[in-house]
Amino acid sequence: MMSESTINNTVHWHELDEWRKKIDVIDQQLSLLLCERLHCAQNISSLKSQIGEEVLQPEREKEVLNNVLIHADSPLKAYTLEKIYRCILEESRLLQHEWKNSQPDIHTS
Repeated sequence: MMSESTINNTVHWHELDEWRKKIDVIDQQLSLLLCERLHCAQNISSLKSQIGEEVLQPEREKEVLNNVLIHADSPLKAYTLEKIYRCILEESRLLQHEWKNSQPDIHTS
């Protein structure tokens, strides 16, 4: 006969597995969305290059952070989201720089 603690342990392991499966699905969705975001960043880099704008746009980054943080439902989540998005913005900037530097230098007159 299984003890109550063994049964509870089994239930908890099952619940843990269910939560992990949910995270796996979310991670797949995030991955697709982040790839789409990076594609947008490349297009933005191209446009910035054409109009002579710098990759780094501090005011725009503040706007992006504000747009994201407004959806946080607790101070801890807001703090965590801000750290995550600062990494996303940094990697986006790096991608834009790399993409810009990989393009042929075409001068039009």
